[in-house]
Amino acid sequence: VKAYQLFAKKSDFPLHVGVTEAGGLIPGTVKNTLALGYLFLRGIGDTIRVSLTSDPVEEVYVAYEILRNLGLRILYPEVIACPTCGRCEIDLMSLYEKVVELAKNIRADLKLAVMGCVVNGPGEARLADLGIAGGKGVGIIFREGKIIKKVKEEDLLKAFFEEVERFMQDHPERLISNAKS
Repeated sequence: VKAYQLFAKKSDFPLHVGVTEAGGLIPGTVKNTLALGYLFLRGIGDTIRVSLTSDPVEEVYVAYEILRNLGLRILYPEVIACPTCGRCEIDLMSLYEKVVELAKNIRADLKLAVMGCVVNGPGEARLADLGIAGGKGVGIIFREGKIIKKVKEEDLLKAFFEEVERFMQDHPERLISNAKS
């Protein structure tokens, strides 16, 4: 970080910033996020390289997430989820992972929520454009905190992404063109 700061003061050349030997997925993500976030928030850096002792696909994903959370580049929806509690009656982690994987194929600036219970989920995730929650064999889909559909738990994922498609049709301004990404 110090080296980049010193170089940026003395040069107008574009800077490719990255952290070398950051470590495995979790510690490496933390180190990359702190260092690169610090630099980009100070206007230092033009291109990014995330290095992890992990699958290179994870490096790209972490880089996109850093840029998204800095407000610099959005390529696909943000997916949030609750940390789970005693009210969670659905395999939330598996459902979350499926939503994340499917969301990576959507080119839209959306916030999607995956919540563990139908009681608090919609309210806690009311700032999300769309969300899902489930329990006792039933799933709900909510839009901006209001329940819009109730389905069988096994149909939840498919029904949710149908609603995502509908939302994008209603809000074409949220689509991301190749030129903007």
